[in-house]
Amino acid sequence: MEANYSSRFKRGKKITLADIAESLNVSKTLVSLVLNNKGDQNGISKETQRRVIEIAQKFDYKPNQLARGLRLGKTNTVGFIVADISNIFYSKLARLIEDELNKFGYNLIICSSDEKLDKEAKMIQFLRDKHVDGLIVSSTLNDSKIFNSLAEEHYPFVLIDRHFPNLQANYVGVDNYSGSFQAVNKLISLGHKKIAILSISPSHISSVNERNEGYFDALKKAGIGTDNFLYCQIPFDNIKGGVDWAIKELLRSDQEISAIYTVNNNLALHCLETLRDLQIPVPDQISLISFDDIEFFNFVSPSISAISQPLDEIANQAVRILMKEINHRDDDVSKERVILPAKLVIRESVRSLTK
Repeated sequence: MEANYSSRFKRGKKITLADIAESLNVSKTLVSLVLNNKGDQNGISKETQRRVIEIAQKFDYKPNQLARGLRLGKTNTVGFIVADISNIFYSKLARLIEDELNKFGYNLIICSSDEKLDKEAKMIQFLRDKHVDGLIVSSTLNDSKIFNSLAEEHYPFVLIDRHFPNLQANYVGVDNYSGSFQAVNKLISLGHKKIAILSISPSHISSVNERNEGYFDALKKAGIGTDNFLYCQIPFDNIKGGVDWAIKELLRSDQEISAIYTVNNNLALHCLETLRDLQIPVPDQISLISFDDIEFFNFVSPSISAISQPLDEIANQAVRILMKEINHRDDDVSKERVILPAKLVIRESVRSLTK
């Protein structure tokens, strides 16, 4: 028998469980039990196990992971949806989440929504069709309808960075309001009063709104009047052009701004680029501070002051909660809301106006 079975398999053809079973004149169930190390406990002879394993190895049998996952009820994959994976914040977070998931034997599928509502909805459906065991999402949606449906199904998911105030769901993020307040308050303590903010669309995103509120409340607490002209909303799909236009408009005005606060690292990078093109020295003429600290900020000259987020802890908490949801999907597991502190890191890009 062993001399003849190789003729059953065409060169280069991917063999299946059924091929192995047919070649040995045994059932697919028997082959599956052997390949899943359950031969002994099911009374399958050592010789039969040897022959099954020999064929599987000789013809490089690869199991259909999706089919296997469906049989077992798990595919050991998780979907991760973010606005833009090219953003350093999200790419680093993705790597940390991937490493954390690997500890549990899980793989990660990453998708970018590009801050488009319809694309995110399609990505969620795409990942559901791939039978991922759960989702980690930094959502761009303007309502929680889709996530309400997932919750009703007891489908495992964790929201990160952004949340829906009226949705009872697992969430891991930082204290955006406090971090933003710290940044602007620091500028005020250094004597800055004309502080512009570069925010970003879509305006309904919770993290952006919380950072905006921190900016306005810091000014209000210091008795500094707010000026809508100093609030610049940059479109997500044209950050470079939007930042360039906004800064030129700010400089053309009679506001004499002394500092700019940006609500994320992408805005800060383009802001720095525009100021250099215009030969506006940082911080000698304009101080700059950003939310989202990245390694680049520490090495550029001048180094950029920023609000740092504990990415390792965000990844750890998100995966921990998701694993709990996956392993207790049919149970009534209480939802967790984890808010982590943000840290202000002052570097060379801010200067004091006080003597």
